Amino acid sequence: MTIENPTIALVGPGAIGTTLAAALHEAGRTPTLCGRTALERLELRFDGGRILVPGPVHTDPGLIKHTFDLVFVAVKTTQVAAAAPWLYALCGAKTVVCVLQNGVEQQTLFAPFLSGGPVLPSVVWCPAQREPDASVWLRAEARLTLPDTPAASLVIAALRGTRCSVDLAQDFTSVAWRKLLQNAVAGLMVLAGRRAGMFARADISGLALAYLRECLAVARAEGALLGDDVPQEILEGFHRSPPDLGTSILADRQAGNPLEWDCRNGVVRRCGQARGIPTPISDLVVPLLAAASDGPG
Repeated sequence: MTIENPTIALVGPGAIGTTLAAALHEAGRTPTLCGRTALERLELRFDGGRILVPGPVHTDPGLIKHTFDLVFVAVKTTQVAAAAPWLYALCGAKTVVCVLQNGVEQQTLFAPFLSGGPVLPSVVWCPAQREPDASVWLRAEARLTLPDTPAASLVIAALRGTRCSVDLAQDFTSVAWRKLLQNAVAGLMVLAGRRAGMFARADISGLALAYLRECLAVARAEGALLGDDVPQEILEGFHRSPPDLGTSILADRQAGNPLEWDCRNGVVRRCGQARGIPTPISDLVVPLLAAASDGPG
């Protein structure tokens, strides 16, 4: 599915969306920007420079006059229903929709809003965070992992030669679940109200390792081929992280926004229950995250 000079749109110019938009713009492939807030431009900052992406950010799906070859969707799972009008406006029967989103259920989540075009899930490796001035700070290299399918060739063509690299995975299930384990244990940061430095505590490391092993059992039952060493590897990654490194779910909690608790943590509990796998830590963590997100109280 290779199209020379594909038309590209991007929905959701948050931290991840701004990073992708800047990478495309820098390579001369500026996407049409769509979102909730009208902005004249986007700004990506990184060590050594910045990229300004010209707007506008369109806010009315009714003003879109044609469909696109490729649509990147960078909204959170809590925002998919609200983004549906954009999908209807931007996507035709052959549009490739590349979902830049947490979780392992992107295809199921987006299929009801599309007219038959391929939904391409991704694993996003992009340590980017929104700054108080609305710019986005990219703290390290950006990378996507995609399943090795024909639809992926369009994304590879669009991002070729940009500062966002693309990997193909024949065993995408394993890659996606490994990232989910990392996201799931980051949920502990929400409950503690702390950044990555908290994992330096021995008690938190012990809890995190136990939780990761619980998640690993569920991931394997869902078909992921992950070794016994994966929980320790993920924990060591947090130990190596800057102490002030946050995560999107923590930023949402601090801002009082709805949390992506279900796609990051609830899915482990749901899949474990469906397969008869005990998930005692999830049984505690998930209700607390759900209450922090949705209340009442």
